[in-house]
Amino acid sequence: MPKRTDIESVLIIGAGPIVIGQACEFDYSGAQACKALREEGLRVILINSNPATIMTDPEMADATYIEPITWEAVAAIIKKERP
Repeated sequence: MPKRTDIESVLIIGAGPIVIGQACEFDYSGAQACKALREEGLRVILINSNPATIMTDPEMADATYIEPITWEAVAAIIKKERP
């Protein structure tokens, strides 16, 4: 699949609160997505309501929002960031 050049930034929505025992799978996959997208030169914007994750490390995304994952919060971030 050819690389799209019309996309400059992406919004990743984290898993939020998670069940003990499932945390590492969701966090690892999200962190890997952030890394891969940044390596491709995309600006990564992350929203996650759980600050105790690897994904919310400042090195993972260009902009990180620790907010409740509600449609209002996501809409406000989309309006501000325009991913």
